[in-house]
Amino acid sequence: MSVTTLTMHLLNGLAYGMLLFMIAAGLSIIFGLMNVVNLAHGTFYLAGVYIAYYFIGRQFGFWLSMLLSIIVVAILGVLMEKLLLERVYGKELEQVLLTFGLSFIFADVVKWIWGTSPLTLPVPSGLDVSADLGFMIFPAYRIFVILVGCMLAVLLWYMENKTRVGAMIRAGVDDRDMLSALGINIKVVFTCIFAFGAGLAGLSGVLGGPIMGMYVGIDSEILISSLVIVVIGGLGTWKGAFIGAIMVGVVDTLGRVLFPSFTMAMIFAIMIVVLLIKPNGLFGRGAHA
Repeated sequence: MSVTTLTMHLLNGLAYGMLLFMIAAGLSIIFGLMNVVNLAHGTFYLAGVYIAYYFIGRQFGFWLSMLLSIIVVAILGVLMEKLLLERVYGKELEQVLLTFGLSFIFADVVKWIWGTSPLTLPVPSGLDVSADLGFMIFPAYRIFVILVGCMLAVLLWYMENKTRVGAMIRAGVDDRDMLSALGINIKVVFTCIFAFGAGLAGLSGVLGGPIMGMYVGIDSEILISSLVIVVIGGLGTWKGAFIGAIMVGVVDTLGRVLFPSFTMAMIFAIMIVVLLIKPNGLFGRGAHA
């Protein structure tokens, strides 16, 4: 494999990793702060891409469709949290069954409305070209996805370290009871975090549509990879999600080229090695009581 080809695959893996990071960051914080086992998180990805497809079909344009999709998915997240998950806080088995069932229900709704044939989102105008990197040609849209993921990481760093919201999230991950004792409305914090995580997953779905396509089942694939990333990176930390997503994205992409029959085995092998060395993940803050 030439250096140019290897670089191309690494960039593809990085673009895929950034899509996974957008989902895993929200999933990790929701797990770490709320102790909610949300197996319907991949549904937010699926909802994001199909809702954007609907708006694009109504001539709203890619960017406006993306914004509307994120808003709608965030609202869906709020409704799920307030109407359903709030009733099963602290009941992990019920959470698993509830969210697992919701993912099947939404998948059937998608089949009913859009059918089972694979679809795709169009690449937005202006990014449907190839960029000359000097030593190779690479799709401009994938570079854009990488940049969005990196900017999101910077934004999350700023929120965590420079804002009151970030301080509350850190305190909530470390000690939820103390956060409540300080007079902060923990229910409002939970709802906002859940909406934010759902919106990030919706954003990932829209940005991933032109690259990965859209079909019922992609939500499960994305969820499995995201769960692996959360385990590798550790609960309640966007940094772990960022590093884990890059690792999984690159390994998955190279594995599909070099060892297509062992790609998932390689990804789970990384997870096992990390757990043997650091049982709480790379940046995990320890298990909650």
